[in-house]
Amino acid sequence: MTDDLLLRPGGPADAPAVLRLLDDATAWLVSQGRTGQWGTEPASADPRRIAQADAWTKGGGLWLAQLGERPVGALVVGSATDYVPPATEPELYVNLLVTDRAYAGHGIGGRLLAHAADLARERRLDLLRVDCYAGGDGALVRWYERQGFTRTEQFSVQRPGREPWPGQVLARRLG
Repeated sequence: MTDDLLLRPGGPADAPAVLRLLDDATAWLVSQGRTGQWGTEPASADPRRIAQADAWTKGGGLWLAQLGERPVGALVVGSATDYVPPATEPELYVNLLVTDRAYAGHGIGGRLLAHAADLARERRLDLLRVDCYAGGDGALVRWYERQGFTRTEQFSVQRPGREPWPGQVLARRLG
């Protein structure tokens, strides 16, 4: 299936597609009892997440994976977020990776991460980093490890009125 996958740069008109992918992923996580990662409410109903998606679509780092006309994955690359420990060398940072759960197991996430690695190499960067939810059973961390990433720093994001969000930074050397 990934042979039919088209990767294209995204732009402001793609905000609804990004929010749909986030909403669908959140609904799937909720159905699996995994509410710690993104909560229970759709991104499209959260003003903070809507603003974040809008910024991603205007920031120049959005890439969409499409099957035909349907976006089935989104990747955002750029600078690391302020809540993770800074890198000690130049890097490309994966700010978002989300795929359509209807196509789970088809390698879309891996293909998007391979594209991120290609973008880093084009920029002559040897380090690709990402952070992810480290709570629950750790399945997401293990998925990134299967994609060639290695665990580095752990961190925690404090959230008013809620439990802290446990995170894991992972790195992949590209040299």
